[in-house]
Amino acid sequence: MDQAPIVTRFAPSPTGRLHLGHAHCALFAQMHGDRFLLRLEDIDPTRCRPEFEAGILEDLAWLGLRWEQPVRRQSDHLDDYAAALARLDSMGLIYPCFCTRKDITDAGNAPHGPDGAIYPGLCRHLSASQRAERRATGQPFALRLDMAAATKRTGPLSWHDRNVGTVVAQPELFGDVVLARKDVPTSYHLAVTVDDALQDVTLVTRGEDLFASTHVHRLLQALLELPVPAYAHHRLLTDAAGRRFAKRDRSLTIEALRKAGHSPAEVQAMAGFSESNLQ
Repeated sequence: MDQAPIVTRFAPSPTGRLHLGHAHCALFAQMHGDRFLLRLEDIDPTRCRPEFEAGILEDLAWLGLRWEQPVRRQSDHLDDYAAALARLDSMGLIYPCFCTRKDITDAGNAPHGPDGAIYPGLCRHLSASQRAERRATGQPFALRLDMAAATKRTGPLSWHDRNVGTVVAQPELFGDVVLARKDVPTSYHLAVTVDDALQDVTLVTRGEDLFASTHVHRLLQALLELPVPAYAHHRLLTDAAGRRFAKRDRSLTIEALRKAGHSPAEVQAMAGFSESNLQ
């Protein structure tokens, strides 16, 4: 019996030009999949720009990457995230958080998790009437996941990474994560989990800096009854000093390297791949 094709994806945010680290991530995804998808994570209206989106498509095509159509843009699918939030709300697992950064800082020395200080739960125990009163005043709020209630509902979970094997999920390391921001009606954790399911992604490839995030994504998959893909977290490409490439490294963007006269094969090699291992 034929095995189902492996579906991978590259999901950049159009907040700047692609650099060598992005090239490594995209080429890694293409190399490990039978079908390769492109998704634009453009939910941040203050930083995402059409010219950066156009640049992403230009750079990837120049590198020789080919992806299936249509390209999924997160900003076109806010209803999908709203439906997921509504389902979690129906389970009593999310609550509005009105706290500012200062409120959280002033609450004391909270323990740190993978995303920084763990939220101390200031708004978790507000009554329904208190929440309604604050909403009525127009006070902005985020939506947080009640982590204790969520993990109690699912019980123990695990996921598989190709490099390290079976991983026991520990979403509680993040505390009550934000699932919808004050300024955006979703968050990275929620949107990426919903997107991967809707796009039938079977192997999530991404940098090892996002390894810990998978703990939260595995929890959301269980809560929302979504399929569980396999994962492959690759090494991060760094410069000679050991620093991660970033969008501020303008001299090492794909655009700059192309204008400097480098060929696609040369840039692929700089990103850790040769034409032979991409075929």
